[in-house]
Amino acid sequence: MKPNPRVLFIYPKFTAQSFWNFKETCELVGRKYPTSPLGLITVAAMLPPAWQAKLVDLNVEKLTAKHEQWADLVFIGGMIFQQPDTLRLIRYFKSMGKTVVVGGPDPTSSPHIYEEADHLILGEAEVTFDEFLHDFQGGNAKHLYSPGDKKADMRKSPLPRFEMLNFKNYLHIGIQWNRGCPFMCEFCDIIELFGRVPRGKGPDQVLRELQKLHDLGYRGHVEIVDDNFIGNKKAVKELLPHLAAWQEKHRYPFDFSTEASLNLSDDEPLMKMMRKAGFSWIFTGIETPNEDTLKSTQKHQNTRRSIAESVRLINQQGMIVHAGYIVGFDQDIAGSAQALLQNIEDTSIPVSMVGLLYALPNTQLTRRLKKEGRLGINFDVPVDKATCQCTTGLNFTTLRPRLEILKDFRRVVSESFSAEKYFGRVKRLAMQLNCKGRELNLPLSNRLREARAFFTLPFKMGYQKGLRRLYFSVIFACLFRNPGALNNAISLMALYLHFGKFRGEVLLKLDAEIALLKREAETAKLKAAQVILDHLRGPLPAN
Repeated sequence: MKPNPRVLFIYPKFTAQSFWNFKETCELVGRKYPTSPLGLITVAAMLPPAWQAKLVDLNVEKLTAKHEQWADLVFIGGMIFQQPDTLRLIRYFKSMGKTVVVGGPDPTSSPHIYEEADHLILGEAEVTFDEFLHDFQGGNAKHLYSPGDKKADMRKSPLPRFEMLNFKNYLHIGIQWNRGCPFMCEFCDIIELFGRVPRGKGPDQVLRELQKLHDLGYRGHVEIVDDNFIGNKKAVKELLPHLAAWQEKHRYPFDFSTEASLNLSDDEPLMKMMRKAGFSWIFTGIETPNEDTLKSTQKHQNTRRSIAESVRLINQQGMIVHAGYIVGFDQDIAGSAQALLQNIEDTSIPVSMVGLLYALPNTQLTRRLKKEGRLGINFDVPVDKATCQCTTGLNFTTLRPRLEILKDFRRVVSESFSAEKYFGRVKRLAMQLNCKGRELNLPLSNRLREARAFFTLPFKMGYQKGLRRLYFSVIFACLFRNPGALNNAISLMALYLHFGKFRGEVLLKLDAEIALLKREAETAKLKAAQVILDHLRGPLPAN
């Protein structure tokens, strides 16, 4: 190996249709994918200065022969839904004689799946990567590097190499402030990977990252990809004034989104600070309106509150809520679908990701199901095909008949993402959204792209199912009743180019699975009836 090898970083493809890939919406504004691979460009910043590095994100570009010939080392990182493509890449580059290094969330959770890689870097790279580099340069690198119980000191995390990204490929660019979450949700793997004590970067680090993006010419949306942005409220209140001052100094070149628990709504001063700093979109996990289910899954932060009122309070501070819901909990009963649909309507959350419960590796849920003898998946073997985050679930023996759960899931997806329901929620949200504040200072190219999308969107929708009528209904409501909400409303309606198509594909898949389960149930009934009939007839008389 060369003393200063050339390193090719590859972000594997999400090969299945996903709730979050927004393909049609990306095309509307001339982009290829929603977000960029932050983890790999952070690891790239840890390389020795003399090493060369290139990035290939297979979600936005193709791997070429030039890339393959150039590389001495290949670094691959990804999540569970990238597993099939990651394994394909490992085998492909190994067949070419390349040295392959793999890390990231899924290899950390299931290292045995990735044994074919030459080197496995588990856990947070800030903990394990330096040891690998030291051994590699000494010619005695091990196969596996594990952090044990050690967690990264985020104050020592390097400035990501944003210059490796082509900003024109993405709807938004990600940065990270802290890792970890103080809550104990049974189905979540965040606390297993990053712990329950949130660990953050210093305000100076965050400002350096924003300044780097600004200096590289990026303007627009920045996603702060934390596990729970408000996991440490004291620390976040120390950070936000610095963010607000930087934004004001630079005339607000960015607006922010992040993930936060619903108890954000309990802290009005914190919400005001976030809005002043430029936060406009919040993702939160609602999961279910059933309080018994929330308690049993240890999501106590969502109990003892009106979920609709909590969301309304966040909207009143000018921040739009996206939400995640889950179907398939043990406590779900007949009528759960109606309650969930009612909650989606009561909260007026347009972007409501509804998925089937999935037992992830190394979670409390998986350990419980395994103890109960109900775990229906073997995590010792690779995922055999690309899977969709929403429809891949129920990988365990359910307490309710699987057929009933899938019917509930189908109903929720079908009704919540019907055009009438979706655009209705957009309109109601737009009417209650407080949009007072500083407007983004975007360059002319961004403004022209927004204007082009505004005029193109109605034609993209066509006349099918009255989408244009619904679109202009929202436009006129905003113009006459809350003009400040217009841009956000248009963005949300543009997302329906994707959600409408995604809804149709999910329903087709569910219809096929439901039909199969019905046939299996009928076959089982016939067999049972035959057994009973044979028993009643008794043995045939001897000749």
